[in-house]
Amino acid sequence: MSTQRSSSGRYLNQTIGVNLMRLATLVNAGVIVAIILYLVYNALPALSWEFVFDSPRDMMTKGGVWPCIVGTFFLAVGATIIALPLGVATAVYLTEYGGSGRFVSGVRLAVSNLSGVPSVIFGLFGLTFFVTLCGFGVSLISGIFTLAVLALPIVINTTEAALNQVPQSWREASLALGASKKQTIFKIILPAALPGILTGNILALSRVAGETAAIMYTAAVFFTPKMSSSIFDPVMSLPYHIYVLATSSVNVEETRPLQYATALLLVAMVLGLNMIALIIRNRAQRKIARQ
Repeated sequence: MSTQRSSSGRYLNQTIGVNLMRLATLVNAGVIVAIILYLVYNALPALSWEFVFDSPRDMMTKGGVWPCIVGTFFLAVGATIIALPLGVATAVYLTEYGGSGRFVSGVRLAVSNLSGVPSVIFGLFGLTFFVTLCGFGVSLISGIFTLAVLALPIVINTTEAALNQVPQSWREASLALGASKKQTIFKIILPAALPGILTGNILALSRVAGETAAIMYTAAVFFTPKMSSSIFDPVMSLPYHIYVLATSSVNVEETRPLQYATALLLVAMVLGLNMIALIIRNRAQRKIARQ
């Protein structure tokens, strides 16, 4: 009788727990949908093909945000291209070669601390190092390097977690069959951890695409009369454009629909980049499952 009551109690607790998690999921999804609908409603007066593909004009009260879209794309993709291989290489060293010495512990502590540093600190670092000391000036390349440094802790942490999920028996079996450590890493471990690595890359891409403080000192400008033709030219970006319209516009009420429309385009752009990364990750997962 007591066993039956215990089973009923566990079932009740499990049911309550699952329903609470389902409720939390619905609340989160509802908040996201509400934010997107709010952006769409307020952005409709400004949304048009001209707004997407034209350049700003008349003190940012007319025209579009095409230079901002291009600048944001190059900043986000460029930072990801740099941060991904560096982050993966660091995680591989920490997981496969580093062991448990003081140096590795110090690196892990530094990476964990960097994950919680405000983005404005990265912006000031980029201003001091890339803009001033390296002589790149306020430019696309300075912004890319700064955002890459910002994204590194995310890539390292998620990649290390993905590598640790690969069973140790796979490593031992590969080495027992005569494969070298390098062959084991590139042929067994990294392919198996690829979905997790790409998940980390998605998180890093989402963060750098929406950064304002990290690029306002290093790459972004209020307005450029022409599209940037070099990595050493400054760029416009969607997050900084929203910031400028909301804080420095001559007529805030007149530009408010432009703010919402720019924010909606930023959300759509991040979603599009994430969808591409998700497609690549899902294909990798299917390939691993077939093997």
